[in-house]
Amino acid sequence: QVQLVESGGGLVQAGGSLRLSCAASGRAFSSYAMGWFRQVPGKEREFVATISWSGGTTYYSDSVKGRFAISRDNAKNTVHLQMNSLKPEDTAVYYCAASGRSIPRLPGDYDYWGQGTQVTVSS
Repeated sequence: QVQLVESGGGLVQAGGSLRLSCAASGRAFSSYAMGWFRQVPGKEREFVATISWSGGTTYYSDSVKGRFAISRDNAKNTVHLQMNSLKPEDTAVYYCAASGRSIPRLPGDYDYWGQGTQVTVSS
């Protein structure tokens, strides 16, 4: 069992930046790959980024590549998503997730989810 709590969402203008954080507890944080997903009403949950157990490997969706950066600090049991050059289409609820798989990129690959944090990008 892993508990995840996201924070850092809010309002930002297009072109601005925002940093999301996810605090994990319940199990050994370093044993899980971590990911960020986002979802808007009426659409499927969308993969954003993932980071390996050690933090040495990351993957990003094409839509955010070059703008977002995922990182983790196992000593603090946290994972972050730095979002730069934000666009209105980035508006969504962002979810932190944990997976026991080696390379999780699909929602079904993740076992634990946070409650989500709203990100709104104004034009």
